[in-house]
Amino acid sequence: MVATRFAVAIHILLLLATEPGGQATSGRLAESVGTNPVVIRRLAGQLARAGLIRIRRGPGGAELARPAGEITLADIWQAMRRNGLPLLPIHRGSGRGDAVGRGAPALLREVFDAAETALEARLAGVTVADLSARIGAVQPT
Repeated sequence: MVATRFAVAIHILLLLATEPGGQATSGRLAESVGTNPVVIRRLAGQLARAGLIRIRRGPGGAELARPAGEITLADIWQAMRRNGLPLLPIHRGSGRGDAVGRGAPALLREVFDAAETALEARLAGVTVADLSARIGAVQPT
């Protein structure tokens, strides 16, 4: 679920970075994303609480809170994550029984945490401006 919210949040920020001010209503953003305006408002609230966007009620909608070149994908990732919950959780019921059951959770947590750290490091190297500059060159899948 966090991956989907993350992708939609990036989409929102790309629209805010590329479209003229005053057009970023939840309806307009929802149309581009292909979802309901309520979903956009919920995610926009998270982005606003993280200090990534500013929201104005009524005409005008939302805008970036700082330049697109200063907003990394890691910033967006952190805004969309639920604090304290790992990206890759360990299955319930492990940690008891035989040697594998007792040892697997710690081994998996070590590998999963390293993967998440690598993901965050990669996301920190990409800004909304980087993606915005490439948006016209991308071929639809």
